[in-house]
Amino acid sequence: MTAPYYADESVTLWHGDCLEHPEWWTGADVLVTDPPYGIGWSKGKWNKSYNREGHAGIANDADTLTRDAALALWGDRPALVFGSLAATYPLGWKRMLVFEKPTVACGLFGQRVPWLNNWEPVFVLGEWPDQTPSLNAVVATRQKAASGYSGYVTKAGHPHAKPLDVMETLMEACPPGVIADPFAGSGSTLVAAKALGRKAIGVEIDERYCEIAARRLSQGVLDFGVSA
Repeated sequence: MTAPYYADESVTLWHGDCLEHPEWWTGADVLVTDPPYGIGWSKGKWNKSYNREGHAGIANDADTLTRDAALALWGDRPALVFGSLAATYPLGWKRMLVFEKPTVACGLFGQRVPWLNNWEPVFVLGEWPDQTPSLNAVVATRQKAASGYSGYVTKAGHPHAKPLDVMETLMEACPPGVIADPFAGSGSTLVAAKALGRKAIGVEIDERYCEIAARRLSQGVLDFGVSA
């Protein structure tokens, strides 16, 4: 077996295909992940006033097959899974939470309609401990912008980055135990888990994002406010 790409007392990160790394589904208790949505996302380069850089897309984003295979391996344990309204929803989801994004420069590209694209669904799956509901199902970030010079996406270096405060809020509602993220991106749940003092196991298929995640994790709990 190969060695982890990164490991410390709290977090282990593997580089490779999550379906070939059983560490995350055999060694964890709660799944918190932002998988490829299955929408074939990419971004063309545009050098007008916004000077927007292009991006070829996310691995395994042509469909939801990889996401669904990973969820099948996870089984009926507690899970929080980010998604897209434009993709097939995960099988067996029980609740839909709302990740409310900042409105600054949000949803300006794509369909030209009056409404901003300033929220994403977070699906609740698996068996959760019985409890009286008390938390807001709309989880908003305190970050002012996603893109731009100081945006959390820009700082994370990943086009689908999530703000760290949102990831921590979601994770604080999770049952105790080790956190798993088989689609770790540029740090994702792993950074938030470490900040909260929780152990976590992640897998990322793209080495460039493993490098970013390892750098962020090596900084300890001091980070730049994002999770991808």
